[in-house]
Amino acid sequence: MSRIYRLGLLADRLETAAATRTPIPPLRNDVGAASVSAAYAVQAELTRRRVARGGRVVGRKVGLTSPAVQAQLRVDQPDFGVLFADMQVADGGTVPAGTLLQPKIEAEVAFVLREDLVGELDLAQVRGAVAHAVAALEIVDSRIEDWDIGIVDTVADNGSSALFVLGGAHRTLDEIEPRDVGMSLSVDGRVASTGSGEACLGDPLAALLWLARTAQDHGAPLRAGEVVLSGALGPMVTAVPGTTYFAEITPLGSVSVEFGKEQA
Repeated sequence: MSRIYRLGLLADRLETAAATRTPIPPLRNDVGAASVSAAYAVQAELTRRRVARGGRVVGRKVGLTSPAVQAQLRVDQPDFGVLFADMQVADGGTVPAGTLLQPKIEAEVAFVLREDLVGELDLAQVRGAVAHAVAALEIVDSRIEDWDIGIVDTVADNGSSALFVLGGAHRTLDEIEPRDVGMSLSVDGRVASTGSGEACLGDPLAALLWLARTAQDHGAPLRAGEVVLSGALGPMVTAVPGTTYFAEITPLGSVSVEFGKEQA
């Protein structure tokens, strides 16, 4: 069996899991537990198919930047995924019940770029490329049974991405320092997760730099206008139908989303 054909079959399995909302066993035994490059090839095939069906790429997400989240998922390095326009939920909006498989939610700093990020990149260059920052919620989901993932499982599964929500307040980097923000994520008014900018690779801008370099290495550099979710500021929280999630990222702003109730 050729490598391309085999990776295509793995992409088929992930698409079927998403379409039927039926998680599948881990992929790492098929991809190879150490083959992150093969996992990104599966992700690229899923992206190609989605674009061919009319999907529009609007940005990228960095995952596994928080030590707390790495510990939760038993991985030890960041990864990235692709954001599509139809993944965005309005601030204060509702995720319909039954849309996802086993969702979790985390609060993040998002960046919107005003410049492409190409060439020899450093922290000053990525800072200068940011138009503004915004409070964000990322709703992650795994097509893998019981979130039993290693790095190749989540990479192949588009970084375990699902949906994202952007807050309404925009702040330039002259107004806020991403590494100094504080985060509180509440579920129906009860605090469920806390964290800080330093929990995201020491600085969300460091996560943006990692992504810019890595995306360029994969032949898909970050472009002006794209949204970048820079990574969790604290532990993920399981998303439950009929609950509301509100994150305050001080002094960046707030953002919220509701999960619809299951039908009786």
